[in-house]
Amino acid sequence: MKAEIITIGDEILIGQTVDTNSAWIGSELSKLGFEITQITSIPDRRESILKILSEVTGRADVVIITGGLGPTSDDITKQTLCEFFNTTLVTNQEVLGMIELMFQRRNLPMTENNRRQADVPASCRVLFNAAGTAPGMWFEKGGTIFISLPGVPLEMKYIMNEHVLHELKKRFSSRIIIHKNIMTYGTFEARLAELLVDFEAQLPSNIKLAYLPSLGIIKLRLTGSGNNLVELSKQINEQVQKLYATIPDYIYGEDEETLEMVLGKILKEKQLTICTAESCTGGMVAHMITSVPGSSTYYKGSVIAYDNSIKKNILKVKEKTLKENGAVSREVAEEMAAGALKLFDCDFAVATTGIAGPDGGTPEKPVGSVWISVASKNGVTAEKYQFLHDRETNIKHFSIAALNMLRLRVLVK
Repeated sequence: MKAEIITIGDEILIGQTVDTNSAWIGSELSKLGFEITQITSIPDRRESILKILSEVTGRADVVIITGGLGPTSDDITKQTLCEFFNTTLVTNQEVLGMIELMFQRRNLPMTENNRRQADVPASCRVLFNAAGTAPGMWFEKGGTIFISLPGVPLEMKYIMNEHVLHELKKRFSSRIIIHKNIMTYGTFEARLAELLVDFEAQLPSNIKLAYLPSLGIIKLRLTGSGNNLVELSKQINEQVQKLYATIPDYIYGEDEETLEMVLGKILKEKQLTICTAESCTGGMVAHMITSVPGSSTYYKGSVIAYDNSIKKNILKVKEKTLKENGAVSREVAEEMAAGALKLFDCDFAVATTGIAGPDGGTPEKPVGSVWISVASKNGVTAEKYQFLHDRETNIKHFSIAALNMLRLRVLVK
């Protein structure tokens, strides 16, 4: 079962809009057992649309198209679909009624452009859209199903969930695909691959392993295919347990779990509280922690000690420590963490002090250097990390490293 995704819109090609639709659609179709063979982005031009539609006919079992269904003159997808499927536009009265009701409820005037949203190709199956004004459309030609959807993510997802996915599941139910993600941190991709040579060699032929690195985190994706869901799930679970046995020091979670999510779970389970003291990360660690719902039960607060005066006056870092070691040092990081622990009266504190760049580095302390310290009532520890990226990426790396170091310390309490 092969599927392709086509996105229509100049805004995607020029980078004005990030194509999140394809990622979501690809993920959902993959769950149904489809192999996503190609994703194509094209401009709002008749010739481009007709060309790609001709190319995919018969090549894919299902083609999902997003974009170009708006009410303005540059949205030409419907007219071009009529040309491709040799049909004409007609007004769908049910869609028109839904649009009129939507505008009435919002107490907004309805324009002729809005009414034209109810015009659909006569040969299509209409996919009603309660999340917006543009309906989806279902066509079939040359052994291929074509599904045209709005480009607005909320509306696209509504139609996919309400109309498309369950229908595709009914039609294409022979093959089962399961994806399982194991999240790792603490080593680089090449080293991880070395550690997993024997693991990969023993994988069953129907299970594949992929490495998906991002900002120090490496997602290991196991993909299994088969005809029996129970048996396939059992196979995947067996391989997951083998991964835990092979690289226990690097696995921190599963599926799409982030470090901050996993840290939050541990803190809730152990009924512990934390705080942060940040210099070079400028509040990024705090932001990541508080992005998790329910973080107020374990997170107390933060001091962003960007200037040395804040380190001294709020976190009680000694003037002597700063003069003798510099702000980016083990000693300052440890005193920042200890100061925050006392200030917020919590179980753990994590502190960061480093050089994000692009300026400020020296041969002894190059750009990308960071000291991270974790303090608790049992003592204070610190580690130095060295990254080699631009400022924004360095700050993200610093923050992720801080969360992981904190996670490891909390685990052993």
